Amino acid sequence: MLGWELPPHNSGGLGVACLNMARALAKQGADIDFVVPYEAEHPDIKFMKVLSATHLDPIYRYGGGAYESLRLLEKIIPTIDKEKLVSIRDVQKSYCEFVEKYLMEFKPDIVHAHDWLTYEAGVLAKKKFKIPLIAHVHATEFDRAGMHYGNPLIHEIEREGLMLADEIIAVSEATKRIIHEKYHIPLSKISVVYNSLDENYDTSEYVFNHDTYGYLKKLKTAGYTVVSTVGRFTVQKGLHNLMRAAAMAISKNPKLIFLFAGDGEERNELINLSADLGISKNVIFTGFIRGKKLRDIYSVSDIFVMSSISEPFGLTALEAAHHGDVLILTKQSGVSEIIWSALKYDFWDEKKLADEILAVAANPALKETLQQNVKHEYHKISWNQVAKKCLKIYNRNIKHKRFN
Repeated sequence: MLGWELPPHNSGGLGVACLNMARALAKQGADIDFVVPYEAEHPDIKFMKVLSATHLDPIYRYGGGAYESLRLLEKIIPTIDKEKLVSIRDVQKSYCEFVEKYLMEFKPDIVHAHDWLTYEAGVLAKKKFKIPLIAHVHATEFDRAGMHYGNPLIHEIEREGLMLADEIIAVSEATKRIIHEKYHIPLSKISVVYNSLDENYDTSEYVFNHDTYGYLKKLKTAGYTVVSTVGRFTVQKGLHNLMRAAAMAISKNPKLIFLFAGDGEERNELINLSADLGISKNVIFTGFIRGKKLRDIYSVSDIFVMSSISEPFGLTALEAAHHGDVLILTKQSGVSEIIWSALKYDFWDEKKLADEILAVAANPALKETLQQNVKHEYHKISWNQVAKKCLKIYNRNIKHKRFN
């Protein structure tokens, strides 16, 4: 498996999906070597071998300064090693060199590459070592660019990886359509395998910390409704639309609090927009959070909104559902294909989003019905099912050996 992150060194859902998928595959008998582009400890991963392609710290897996300026990095890390400030293309080159050396000694049955960051290494394995390649698409550059064109270099890497892959796994029917329409890949070559909820949500102990968001609990006792969203603050997530919908809703019901959990390049724009709209006192920015603090966000929320312009899947919606949130999802999200007990809208329809938020806040019976129904749905897809589907795909593409 070729991936770019694994918990606890992940910045989003890609690492979580890779971890749960690999764990489920290992339980089915797969022997996995997982290559990451950095060097770090993964203390909870005992079921597979994690290989480090470089000696870089995890913070540099996207290249030094990929999201922050050199000046800011120097301020945050005064002892920074200037030689480590490489570009993302340098990291990918080193990654490919490691994979090539590895394949000279070891011959896996199949290579499973996750997203464009690893496709070049996957193509190398296919071309030079004749190993079947599975390309897994968690998001395309069109998704990341909010359905605009985005980075042409990334498009070329995606195009080559998808064209040369023996088979493609897409995380939703929506993603499958994008792959087919934008890259002209035959539909017969693409299999849809939905993600599932992180199994730790079911097995790990969790108790809400009343001190963390105690002020919100007090507001709720005073009749306030808490609406949350979680993710990167990028154009893909449609957060400007959500903020404008929030203003519409607050104008009719001042007892609404909106939690924006996350960080990204649009952070300052969103803060300014909340001020311009006159709703700053009803909007809270938590910054980047993970682990227990993230679960506390879900627990204190009444409504979870996924406002993405294009969301290939959306694991955060399943996490929120597990904690009893009412879900409001854009029709442009993959998770909306498997969750029926959610309110849905087109990402651009700010008025409808505002109306749906107001309806849930004003109608306790509607809120309870949606909360109860979604709990019966989010477990429909399990990682065990995901693993079985992946193994069937492997079997179709491995000529010399079959998995049981």
